Amino acid sequence: MHYCMKTEHDEPSLMLLVPDVIVEADWLNENLENSNLIILDATIKKAINSSEVDSNQQQIKNAIFFDLKNVFSVQKAEFPNTVLDADTFQYETQKLGINKDSCIVVYDDLGIYSSPRVWWLFKLMGFQNIAVLNGGFPVWKTNSFPIESKKNPILKKGNFISKCQPNLSITKEEILNSLSDTATKVIDARSHNRFIGVDPEPRKGLPSGRIPGSLNIPYVKVLNDFTLKSKVGLEAIIKPYESESRVVFSCGSGITASILALAFSYVKKINYAVYDGSWTEWGSDISTPK
Repeated sequence: MHYCMKTEHDEPSLMLLVPDVIVEADWLNENLENSNLIILDATIKKAINSSEVDSNQQQIKNAIFFDLKNVFSVQKAEFPNTVLDADTFQYETQKLGINKDSCIVVYDDLGIYSSPRVWWLFKLMGFQNIAVLNGGFPVWKTNSFPIESKKNPILKKGNFISKCQPNLSITKEEILNSLSDTATKVIDARSHNRFIGVDPEPRKGLPSGRIPGSLNIPYVKVLNDFTLKSKVGLEAIIKPYESESRVVFSCGSGITASILALAFSYVKKINYAVYDGSWTEWGSDISTPK
């Protein structure tokens, strides 16, 4: 399914602009008091079967919690992390006080894990002035930059407008139709052993396997612990997988696919899409080729 209904709106006049798809902790600290800066905490648990609990009760100063799992995903959907429709995304984003002229920096407690998913969601909804904090909360805290206890502030409603870009997402049916198209590359962000079916999938009952013809770049390969690798380092990883047509990113459920989308976008402008259903949808459908 696609999530968009395109509408026409005037372009907002932007104040603070992100310099790239990622920003460093120094840059965020220097701009921390800017009036149109919005900092989003997009932390989630790392895996569906994880026993970890949210033990971190601290956040970057002025951060707002972006509830990726319980608000910004369709609840009771057949597959996890299903994208909201554009109108609902707009409604929920306005509740967070986000405006058309906001400058958004998103981070998570693991460094770079779930924050790229939020970056992609805003791109999907037509918003450009957003970046991921390189290294997230771990690097921020290491630098002794301002932190505070987590809180639930009363927020003034924003005027954010969704202008959905359907080209940034792709459906199962579209991938099926492109399997014979050599110009389209499907790149899977899961671990190598999951990709080749040696390790089982974390979701109970989900078979192992991969989309036919897909390639594998485990998302950890584009990271140095908490941070994204340098552009030079990423170029060496990405070059063999470049496509003159379209690159499709997949994973287990659409989270780590967004890390690859961020990494590729950091190096160069590409024609890409994220497969929201990812292997959870593909593997669950007995009719899809494996």
